[in-house]
Parts: sequence; structure tokens; C-alpha cells
Amino acid sequence: MTRDVEPRLLRGFVAVAEELHFTRAAARLYVAQQALSRDVRRLEQALGAELFVRTTRQVELTAAGERLLPLAREVLRACEDLVAAFDGGDADRALLVDLNTDGPSTGRSVLERARELAPGCELMARFESGLTYAATEILAGRLDVSFGHFGGLDAGLRARLERQPVRYEPLAVLLPEDHPLAELTQVPLRALAGESVYAGAGNPRTLEWTALARTLFVGTGAEVAPPAPVAIGKEEFQRVMAKTRNPVLVTATFLNMPGCVKRPLVDPVPLSPVSMVWRRGVRHPGLAALRTAAAELAAVRGWLDVPEGAWLPEPEREPLTSGRPGG
Repeated sequence: MTRDVEPRLLRGFVAVAEELHFTRAAARLYVAQQALSRDVRRLEQALGAELFVRTTRQVELTAAGERLLPLAREVLRACEDLVAAFDGGDADRALLVDLNTDGPSTGRSVLERARELAPGCELMARFESGLTYAATEILAGRLDVSFGHFGGLDAGLRARLERQPVRYEPLAVLLPEDHPLAELTQVPLRALAGESVYAGAGNPRTLEWTALARTLFVGTGAEVAPPAPVAIGKEEFQRVMAKTRNPVLVTATFLNMPGCVKRPLVDPVPLSPVSMVWRRGVRHPGLAALRTAAAELAAVRGWLDVPEGAWLPEPEREPLTSGRPGG
């Protein structure tokens, strides 16, 4: 008997298998939980096997689910390679490059240099405001490249993406200009004790950033501010900040805002690892230009140099390596 299995059903199965939680898996795939549960049931019916043991407290893989998981990953990788063979190799199409924000950024510097290196390529900027969201869009084929903290992504996403380390970016704090800490030229991390610092909590697109902040604040006395309405655009961000008056964790390249001051964090200097991220198997001259630009800027500007005593999240403490620019 022939059994046709849609890749979408396998993608949903892999997400649940890696999260062992239907709600989290649905959020990761940006689908309704009911739709994901329905897809899993369809897959179980197609294969004639129960894949999960579901209780009110937990979800576990059955023996059949354990057997299917590596096979499903292999099929999904093959599907991605198939798409890349016909899509990623098309030099005439625009390469969609997510910069997270419409403002100064490491990604924008790389993009501008890549445009100089490959003037014949159309490198089109997008602004999706977070690597967690951008990664799912890359895997869905709606984006090609993004920038951010790769180590903060779910392991299942990381396994299907490629990355090139670009920069260890110093972190800063954005403060209302009348905040007591605004008088300092640099803000020691422990000076944030008792502060509730906004780091994207509540924004499902920036989960990697919120997780980085929580790790950074361990033992400092600071905490991540509770979820706030997600502000789109500089004016809305400024309005929400003025209303909540929370300090905001930002990168050193974050834009300056009226009524606020940006102060570098020190003692230790915290660094956010920024990588360029793309779908495995993509071949495009624009990607090659981006990789060359990133490597060139990192070398000239010392972006991958780590100051003595600087703070990095645990997965990034080992030296990062990358392949030679190409693609």
C-alpha cells in the first residue's frame, strides 16, 4: 500500500518531538495548536502508528515516534535541498536579507558592503525584528538571510540552518535621560540591581534576545521586565518606553532616541554573538558577497576580537569557526 506523507505533517511532527509540548511547537511553527494536533493525527493515521503518548502533564515519543524522528529530519533536509537546487541557485532573483530593524546595525553594515562587492545582485532589505521569527521565515523560503544570536535558537532550527560568525557586539542600556543611571558614562552590570530591564519579553519574534538577557542578568540583581506591548516603529517604541520607564537592553549600534541616553555596559563588558544565518544548501552570488563582506568587516574592524574578561553566553565561550566565504 502506498502512503503519501506531506512534508508539512513531518515538519509538525518534528517540532512536537523536539519540544515535547504541543503549545510550544505550535508557537514555533506559527500555527494554531488545534491545527498542529490535527496534522499529527493525520500523520499517525497515514503511518498506522501512534507517535506520541499524551497525558495532561507531558508528551512523550513512542517507540514508533523515536524511529520516525531521524527519518523525518532526513526527508525535510532533502526537501530543503530540492528547493535550494532550483531556487537558491537563481542568480537573477532578489536575495531577501533581514536586518531585524530599520536603523543602524551590524547587518546593515554587512549589507551595504556586499552591495558594493556585487552591484549586479539585488540584495533587498527586510526588517523582521528578531532571529527567532526570521529563522522560521528562512526555512519557509520567505527570507534568505538574517542576523542575530544563533545560539539562542531552538536546536531543531539550528540543525537546518547554516551560519557565519560576524561580530561579538557590545551591549548597552537605553535609559530615560532623567534616570539616575543616565549620569554615568558607563553602567556597571551590578548597577542594574533592582531594575526591571526590557529585553523583548512578550515578543514571540525575539525569544533568543530575551533568553540572552535572562542569562546575562543572573547574579546581578537585575531582572527582565514583564511583557510589554510589541512596539512597531521608532515612534511607538519611544512612546511605550516613556510610559513604562524601564531601561532597555540594546546593542551598541542601536539608534539614539530623543529623550533617552545610551550607555555601554561594563564590569564585565557583555557581548552579544551576532551570526549571519541562512538556509542550508542555498547557492546565490548575493550570499557569497554577504559572506565576503562579513569576513572583511570582521577582520578590518576587529568584530570577532573578545576583550579580556568580557562576558559571553556559555555556548559561545568556545572559539567560533566558519567556513571560507562562498555560496
